[in-house]
Amino acid sequence: MTAETRQGTSHCRRGNGTLSGEALHAHRWTALPERGTTFSLRVIAWIALHIGRAAARALLYPIALYFVIGARVARRVSYEYLKRIRKRPPHWRHVLQHFHCFSATILDRVYLLRGEFEHFHVTIQGRELLQQRSEDGGGCILLGSHLGSFEVLRALGVTQEEFPLKVLMDTAHNQNLTRFLDGLNPKIANTVIVPDRPDTLLRVKEWLDAGSVVGILGDRVSGAEKTTQCQFLGARATFPAGPILLAATMQCPVILFFGLYRGGNRYEIYFELFAQRIILNREQRATEVHHWMQRYAARLEYYARLAPYNWFNFYPFWD
Repeated sequence: MTAETRQGTSHCRRGNGTLSGEALHAHRWTALPERGTTFSLRVIAWIALHIGRAAARALLYPIALYFVIGARVARRVSYEYLKRIRKRPPHWRHVLQHFHCFSATILDRVYLLRGEFEHFHVTIQGRELLQQRSEDGGGCILLGSHLGSFEVLRALGVTQEEFPLKVLMDTAHNQNLTRFLDGLNPKIANTVIVPDRPDTLLRVKEWLDAGSVVGILGDRVSGAEKTTQCQFLGARATFPAGPILLAATMQCPVILFFGLYRGGNRYEIYFELFAQRIILNREQRATEVHHWMQRYAARLEYYARLAPYNWFNFYPFWD
């Protein structure tokens, strides 16, 4: 995820841990075409803002059906994921519901990023973890995922000003969606720290030293960063090592974040302490990185089972 986590293409194996610089896993999702056009996004946003959320939500099933029919790779991956988490083959309507859930969270970003929280019923568990960090004057890394809505967190940080937030995010993919969201709230664009730049680590360090929160997603490999193999939903999957390497470099607390969409207008936000500090032994570095990412994968699986249709990694995920 950062410049430090992408050094060379050497492989290191100790025990069950594997660090690699393979770009193959990143290409699984970065090579997929972006389907949403700026025009279609603006039409939906206009309907949502001028006619109402109910009218916009009425369009979600036709939109979801379009993606079920047209997005062959995503449809196949949805079926595989649902089969794993349900422990039995899903029906096509389950795949449709999966796409519908994703579409609903995209629509809700229109309101969330404008600070219109009155449309939603949001419950938060573990808020005291961030409040304590704020009172102590120290920053922390907020480790999230593509499970549910990360925008709920960004909206809380930016529009509600509950805590100062920056997000490590690769904006090269899904540029139409990124520009659309930035247009809804220009402040959102200012929260992004782009990885792989010479000053990335310096910017992260400065932000943490100022007592702020840096968000990072831990369930997608980007570029040629190092990876580790973890068990997730009963099979081996490739996870990025970057979040653990970054946390070990910054020596700050790591808090997990999950923003689950519960249907209708309901969201549940969960914060839980992952580690006060992550210290890696140089001689057992790969094994320890694997240990921490396996812990992350276990918590990700736990919350995925709480809200099965919230998994939004629509690309070949398992090895």
